[in-house]
This record gives sequence, C-alpha cells and structure tokens, in this order.
Amino acid sequence: MSAVVQALDRIEAMGAQIVAIVPETQEYTRQLKADSGAPFPILTDLDNGYALSLNLAIWLGAEIKNLLSYQDMAKFHGNDGWMLPIPAVFVVGRDGIVKARFVDPDFRKRMEIDDLLEALAGASGRR
Repeated sequence: MSAVVQALDRIEAMGAQIVAIVPETQEYTRQLKADSGAPFPILTDLDNGYALSLNLAIWLGAEIKNLLSYQDMAKFHGNDGWMLPIPAVFVVGRDGIVKARFVDPDFRKRMEIDDLLEALAGASGRR
C-alpha cells in the first residue's frame, strides 16, 4: 500500500485511479488507510464475497489455522470462516476491459510498482 501511495503522483499523471479492496473489517480498513496515508478509497470485502465471485479466495485448512493461531482472525476479518483472498492487482481500462493483472497466492509477492506503472501506461496509450 505504501509503495502505491509513493507512486500516486505518477499514477494520477496517467489519468489512472486507485481503489483497494481488503478483507478486514472497517475498523482495520480505517487503520490501514490512516497508517498508509492512502488518499484513495479502500473498500472492505467482508466475508470475501467479491473475492469469491472472482475465484480469488482460498479456504485455510487445519494445518494453516494452527500456524496462524496467534492471530484473532475472527476479529480481524469479522468472521471465523478461515477464508482468505488471494492478493491480486487488476488494471482496468476505461472501456472496462482488464488490461493487465497480477495474481499470486503467496501473499508476500505483490506486483512491482514499475510493472504497475508500465501496465497503466499501456492501458492509457502513454508509453
């Protein structure tokens, strides 16, 4: 989130807008917005309804639950379903067509800002 905030001037210069969607409750979403200084909307996908509609949610089994038992997932996500969204970035053109995407179930891997900027440039016709 902070890398996107740092690149926001370049992103907006291309005529692009950012919207983030996270699975946490509004309490945590507000905290994320405050901590990151994000001036763009950060929406809450409570119960992963949107992620499920995109086939971008996974159920965490008992082994992973045990590894994450130190976290209060029910409080953080607003439920105890042990479903997590798969992190993804979509670049959507003004025509509503997805121009680029990055999806990786390893939450530690995210789209590089340079790749995002390149995808935005391609979507806007500005190379």
